[in-house]
Amino acid sequence: MEALTKRPLLVDSVIAAVFVAAAELEAAMGLATREPWLHALLAPLFLSPLAVRRRVPLLAFATAVTGLVVLDADAALSLFGAVVLASYSVGAAVAGRRAYLVPATAAALFTGLAVGGEAVPSDFVAFVLFFGGPWWVGRLVRQRVLQADEVVRLADRERERETASAVEEERARIARELHDIVSHSISVISVQTQAVRRRLGPENERESDDLRAVETAARQAMAEMRRLFGVLRADGSPPELTPQPGLAQLDRLVAQVRGSGLPLELEVEGASVPLPPGVDLAAYRIVQEALTNVVRHAGAARTRVRLRYGDSELELTVEDDGPGAHDGTAGGHGLVGMRERVALYGGVLETGSANGRGFRVHARLPFREAST
Repeated sequence: MEALTKRPLLVDSVIAAVFVAAAELEAAMGLATREPWLHALLAPLFLSPLAVRRRVPLLAFATAVTGLVVLDADAALSLFGAVVLASYSVGAAVAGRRAYLVPATAAALFTGLAVGGEAVPSDFVAFVLFFGGPWWVGRLVRQRVLQADEVVRLADRERERETASAVEEERARIARELHDIVSHSISVISVQTQAVRRRLGPENERESDDLRAVETAARQAMAEMRRLFGVLRADGSPPELTPQPGLAQLDRLVAQVRGSGLPLELEVEGASVPLPPGVDLAAYRIVQEALTNVVRHAGAARTRVRLRYGDSELELTVEDDGPGAHDGTAGGHGLVGMRERVALYGGVLETGSANGRGFRVHARLPFREAST
């Protein structure tokens, strides 16, 4: 059934063929008002446009009405049925004033019968039944479809706004954390430069001046970083008083998660190497958010965290055997945060289920380029 709904032209072609077959059967049974051969010859011409009734509904309606008038089909149900279907199609698919051609045509035909003295009360009922009723139903269906489409569009726009807001919040959060790392690094540069300069003798005056310039640049950078700190905290969020975490704190995080009742395994492959502070923080946050995801959405699913240290990149994998795919979040939008952190360092992030069961987060974070 779903396949048919995706191929409306095929469905309408079959419908048109059924109407044509019915008209030929009417001619063979002698149910046509005109000569049977004429009915059999012309009816397919008037009924075939039903195959494109959704694309050009006015054409299908015009030919069906023309066939009804030309063949004077008092007893031929095929042409009456075609008028009903075409009237509905115009109401459902045509917008604006052109849609009112159906009631206007019905009124013109009934007026012509009345002027010719051939109209009877039952004709009025017939015109309402075959023209007005289907057309009105089509208009109602069109209105419902348009309303449903508008609801979908509004929902899509709302999701886009929420996604953009989530990305903005996560980028601000990442920037605040990186601010702390960069500030610490600049502070170390300033302190170490000052210590070296003070150990120099009078004969190293030029080197001392160079180091003093480095100190000055570091202090100026720290001042600008403090101003940036004020901008990043402009949303009212409190400053972080504890150092930013890294993979050195991963064992503690795993112990906390296990304490919540989640069966969790930790595997480390390869020799651990010192990571740039930003990459170290990003790796920890990705694991943290992925585990929070599991706790919130996968229940007591068995979970495995695997770290693999390569020559130039770190691979992280967090996978569970829970109920399946989800877009769970940590802090409101964890997957968004993961993508932003991975993209910041030119890495790759893959998320999803395997065979409809479990959820897997796999990230690759380059660190050689980041450290140079």
